[in-house]
Amino acid sequence: MKKVLIANRGEIAVRIVRACRDYGVASVAVYADSDIDALHVHQADEAYALSGQRPTDTYLNIEKLLEVAAKSGADAVHPGYGFLSERADFARAVIGAGLTWIGPDPETIDALGDKVQARRIALKVGAPLVAGTEDPVNDASEVLAFAEQHGLPIAIKAAFGGGGRGLKVAWQLDEVSDLYESAVREAITAFGRGECFVERFLDRPRHIEAQIIADRHGRVVVVGTRDCSLQRRNQKLIEEAPAPYLNDALRQRIHESARDICAEAGYVGAGTVEFLLSADGTLSFLEVNTRLQVEHPVTEETSGIDLVMEQLRVAQGLPLSFEGTPVPRGHSFEFRINAEDAGNGFLPTPGVIERFQPPSGPGVRLDTGVVEGSRVSPNFDSMIAKLIVTGSTREQAIRRARRALAEFRVDGVATVLPFHRAVMGHEDFTGDDTFEVHTRWIETDFAEQITIAPRNAASADPGVLRTFVEIDGKRHELGLPAALLSGLSLSATVTETAGGASAQVADPQAVTTSIAGNLHTWLVEDGANVEAGQVIAVMEAMKMETSLMAPCSGKLEILETPGSYYEAGSKIGRINSPD
Repeated sequence: MKKVLIANRGEIAVRIVRACRDYGVASVAVYADSDIDALHVHQADEAYALSGQRPTDTYLNIEKLLEVAAKSGADAVHPGYGFLSERADFARAVIGAGLTWIGPDPETIDALGDKVQARRIALKVGAPLVAGTEDPVNDASEVLAFAEQHGLPIAIKAAFGGGGRGLKVAWQLDEVSDLYESAVREAITAFGRGECFVERFLDRPRHIEAQIIADRHGRVVVVGTRDCSLQRRNQKLIEEAPAPYLNDALRQRIHESARDICAEAGYVGAGTVEFLLSADGTLSFLEVNTRLQVEHPVTEETSGIDLVMEQLRVAQGLPLSFEGTPVPRGHSFEFRINAEDAGNGFLPTPGVIERFQPPSGPGVRLDTGVVEGSRVSPNFDSMIAKLIVTGSTREQAIRRARRALAEFRVDGVATVLPFHRAVMGHEDFTGDDTFEVHTRWIETDFAEQITIAPRNAASADPGVLRTFVEIDGKRHELGLPAALLSGLSLSATVTETAGGASAQVADPQAVTTSIAGNLHTWLVEDGANVEAGQVIAVMEAMKMETSLMAPCSGKLEILETPGSYYEAGSKIGRINSPD
C-alpha cells in the first residue's frame, strides 16, 4: 500500500491524511465544487475534482471515485465515515478494481450493515435485545401493526444506515405514517437506500458503545467504551470515554457481547457495537457501525491507540500493534462543533466562517476541516470541527472542557458552542454522584435558554467556474472558485429605499424558508386550504429534514417548486385569504 484515496471530505478526510503521512503512504483527496478550497484538499498530497455539488453527484458517486483512483494511481481506498463507508457495493467495487479496501469485508458489511440481519447475529450469540421486526417493513401499515402489537414508543430505523439518519421515534399512532415516510426519505438521501425496520424504543435510555478492532490473525479486541447519550434528533453532540457510571458486571457484559457479535460476523478492521441502557438497567443491542466513528478520538486519547493507523495496518494484512483491552488512561470528552443555531432549534446555518479561533493548552485536541474563510455548504453535514478535551479524571476533564469552550470563538456562522458551555455547567451531566442524561434529555429536561445567534446577511455559494484551456495543444478543463472573479463583475442588483439602504417589508402571509437548504417537497397542493401551524413543506439541509409550517390560515399559493436551493428567509409561497 503506497497511496490512499480518501473517499470523503471535511475533518475526517484531514484526519486520514495525517494518519497516512504518519504511516508513510501518500494521500489523494477528492472534492465537490463547493469544497475546491477546503482544508482536506490543501492537506492531501494530491486532489481531484468530482465535478458536482450534491452528495449523489460527488462523494456518493462510485464511478467517479474509482476514476480518480485510477487517474491518481492510488492502490487503496479509505471511506472515512458517512457517505459510502457502510456500502458493501462500494467495497466490492474497490476490491474489484484491484485496490485495497480499508474496512471490513463486503460480506461483513452486508451482514452487520443490514440492521435486521445484525439483530439475528446478536440473538445467536446471546446478546441482549428488545423486540423488533424480523425483516424490513414494506409500508406504513406494517409499522402501525407492530406498534399496536408491542406498544409505543417505537423506533423506525434505516436498515442500511447509521449516525441517526433515517431514524424516527413514534410516540403516537397518528404520527406513524408521516414518520415512516420521513425516515425513508432521509435514508435515501443519506445512504442511497430507503428500507427501514422497526423495534421497541426504550424511553430515556443511555447510549453506550464499544469500540472494537480486529485483524486477519484471529484477534478481535474491544478498545474501550463510550457514552454518547447527549443527542438531539438522534445526532450525537457530546461523547465521552470511558462510559461513566457502569459497574464492572455491566461493562463486562458490553465487552463480551461486542466481541462475540463481531467474532461471529468474521469482522476485520475498526467498528463500533452500540447498545441502549434503560434507567432500570435493561441493556439492549442497538446496531454495529461497520466503519470508523465520528467519536473515535476520545477512545484514542484514553487508550493511547491510533485507530486510523491500526486500520491501515489491518488493511495490509499486518497484526494489531497491541494485545488485549487497554486500561483507560484518564477521561476524555468530544464536543461536535456544528454550524447550527442552538438558540433557534438547532437550525443549520451554512455560510462563510469569518473567524475561527480554537482553544489550545493541556489536554486539548482539535480535529477540524475548516479555517477562517472556509464556506460551510448546505449540501453536507453541519459539523465543522471536533473539540476533544482529556484529563486524568472525569472531574479534571470537565474543568478543562469549560476552559477550552470559553476560549473557542467562531464568527460568520452560528455554532452549538453556547449549548456545549451550558451543558458543562449542568448538574445532570457534570454531577459527582449521578448521571441523569439520556438520549432525549435535550428535548425533555434541558431548560437552559440559549440566545439566538445573530444572523449574517445571506450570501449564495459562488460555486466553481469551469472553462477550458489548451496546454501543448491538448484541451484541459479548468475549474476556479467563482469568488476569485467576483471583483470583475460589472453589474449588481440592489433594492433601495428612499434613504438609500436595501430593505424588505415583512409579509405576515408569506411562506418563507426557516433554514438555508433545498426545498424537498410540498405536502399540500397549490390552492389547498391550510390551517395556521400546519406542516406544508419539507426542507432538506445538511442531510436532515426540517418542516415548514403555514404562518396563518388560508389558501396556499405555491411560488417555488421543489429541487432548488434557497437561502434562509426566502419566500417560496403565500397564504392568501380564503375569499
